[in-house]
Amino acid sequence: MSDLLPPDFSHRVVDVEGVRINVRVGGQGPPVLLLHGYPQTHLIWHRVAPLLADRFTVVLTDLRGYGDSDKPASDDRHTPYSKRAMARDQYLVMRELGFDTFSVVGHDRGGRVGHRLALDHPEAVRAFCALDIVPTRHAFEHADAAFALGYHHWFFLAAGNGIPEHLLGQDPGFWVRTRMNARHHGGTAFHPEAVDEYVRCFSDPAAIHASREDYRAAASIDLEHDRRDAGHPLACPVLVLWGRHGFVGGHYDVPAAWREYASDVRGHALDCDHYVPEEAPEATAAHLRDFLHRVLSG
Repeated sequence: MSDLLPPDFSHRVVDVEGVRINVRVGGQGPPVLLLHGYPQTHLIWHRVAPLLADRFTVVLTDLRGYGDSDKPASDDRHTPYSKRAMARDQYLVMRELGFDTFSVVGHDRGGRVGHRLALDHPEAVRAFCALDIVPTRHAFEHADAAFALGYHHWFFLAAGNGIPEHLLGQDPGFWVRTRMNARHHGGTAFHPEAVDEYVRCFSDPAAIHASREDYRAAASIDLEHDRRDAGHPLACPVLVLWGRHGFVGGHYDVPAAWREYASDVRGHALDCDHYVPEEAPEATAAHLRDFLHRVLSG
């Protein structure tokens, strides 16, 4: 196991209703939960977390199905990998750590978990930041040819009959490394040890299946939950950050998309592609520090 985080980031495993979640905690101050995306682990924050730790208690986790967290069996409706179930894990982790209220920052899939966490537990989430995504329902309801080509993996990974599991299982390292090839930086934004760790974790057949279930849930049960919440905007302030050179930044008016789902939205484009925390860590941390300071001291 690689460890790119400072040694004062402690490690523990938190059992939440029978699912063990891998957790790292460092820093001091108001709690901030950082959630990673696909196909990564908590190490996506290895450059951002130390920049926040002087002002915040930073909590990093592996989502269920990813990294060294548990990968529970799924069902025909993909319920165990609904964002509601994944968000509840994170809510219970923070409760176990002693935090009744906290802020949430999520990149990619972690942003979708964070969105659901803020919807389901508004009393707990004081502020929410989504990195390089628009809401899941918005993406599906505005899908076009450009989306299908730019985000083809959404449809491939949601396929049934074990097709993606079989194909990705042939060479999981190739799949992960091709995902890390950020166009704007030619792949140089990623620490080799971090990428090796992503490959190690993703090479587990259970992780391949679990992450497929994450995408299958997004195309089914998550949409059901999201449609029920239509017309109920997020109660907390929202910050959206996105890569100017990525698909999301080139295809959507990101703040406008989020304003259909939240009443208080501000946003900034950063000089990077999709993997914002690794490609633009200083800018990401600066925006987060400013946003959270204003929200938490207001």
